[in-house]
Amino acid sequence: MNKTGIFYHKSFSRKSYLTIGTRLRDFPEAFEHLSKKYDNMIIFESKPVSEELILKVHTPELLEGVKNDRLCSTAWHSAGGVVEATEKVFSGELRSAFCFIGAGGHHSGRRTFWGFCCFNDVVLAIQNIRDRYGDGRFAIIDTDAHHGDGTRELIENDRDILHYCICSNDFRSEDGTKIDVSYAGCSKKEYLDLVYGFEKEVKSFKPDMVFWYFGHDTHEGDYGDIGLTVGEYVDIATFLKRLAENICNGKIVVVLGGGSVPSVATGSCLAIIEELLKK
Repeated sequence: MNKTGIFYHKSFSRKSYLTIGTRLRDFPEAFEHLSKKYDNMIIFESKPVSEELILKVHTPELLEGVKNDRLCSTAWHSAGGVVEATEKVFSGELRSAFCFIGAGGHHSGRRTFWGFCCFNDVVLAIQNIRDRYGDGRFAIIDTDAHHGDGTRELIENDRDILHYCICSNDFRSEDGTKIDVSYAGCSKKEYLDLVYGFEKEVKSFKPDMVFWYFGHDTHEGDYGDIGLTVGEYVDIATFLKRLAENICNGKIVVVLGGGSVPSVATGSCLAIIEELLKK
């Protein structure tokens, strides 16, 4: 199966926790030129995640907090799209997927949420796969500008999840499955070298699929600016796609994280999607 799924909901363009509606203002119209160019692109409307699944990862108190936060109105469809995309890629119905969101995930832990994140979409997706298919091994590379602290808290003791986070920290767990590498002071080339360091880790780990938690907040002029451009994002997409092809039959799910500039969101997301679509 060579199909790539795009998971999107119209509410993400109207009201985003991150930018109150402006970041994805060019969508869904921005999909048009890709849909004309590629016949292996399928757009799915993201469905809401179930409370039953949420409560397997988060506490009832967090769920109530999200319900009472008016900025979290898109959280159910945001997480639900990631859950469905992951299941379709894991089962082989899709080769790969790109998931748009209105509310982020990687700062959401078991009991607390912050930083424009409500439900931890990737951890919910992994929980769903394990519920349906049994045990599985998963690798997550997080290139959002900030540390994925909520994800790390939730999977800290899970040796079947590799979490490789490029942020402002340096850390390596004793078992080598939880790794932070600092981008402080890095040039663009040095940053890409940090990304390429994921290959050694993931080859020895041998996951069933790969998640890329992608934030364009690292782009020049965005709020987490570390000097990156769309060119670097395409290089990362090319690398991760090839890596997934070599290690786990091409199974990769890209999840949109942080960023606020509309032009950067449009340019970077479409460029990554196009790389996924290439046969």
